[in-house]
Amino acid sequence: MADAVASKVIFESPSKLVMQFINLSDGTGESAVVKVDKSTLTCTNGLEPTSLRVDKIEGDASGMEVAVICDRTTDLTIARIGGLGKFCYDYSKHGGYETNTAGDTGDIQFTTNGHSSGDSYNIIIHMTKKE
Repeated sequence: MADAVASKVIFESPSKLVMQFINLSDGTGESAVVKVDKSTLTCTNGLEPTSLRVDKIEGDASGMEVAVICDRTTDLTIARIGGLGKFCYDYSKHGGYETNTAGDTGDIQFTTNGHSSGDSYNIIIHMTKKE
């Protein structure tokens, strides 16, 4: 079997993107699963964004740890979410977390660790599409 997962666009405009990601684990887990594929997005100019800026990550997680990763030549972990309960990482106060360095696809991936059957997450990521 595999974890039961879902991804949903909550809001999208030419410059903003808010997505929700849900996982109910059967113990299988996720490894470098692309959750946001930058190449499928468009900006005001009709072109793919040059990068995404992660402004905020919020939600809740139960049991497992979730690494939110920017796909680069050397991957960069944006956040580690784990334990029990609600969380909110607001990067907008510091200009956001931009995904535009050499070797960067701009994609956002999730990897879970310590997952057991019945563990779950519900994560919402607020992003800005950069031209």
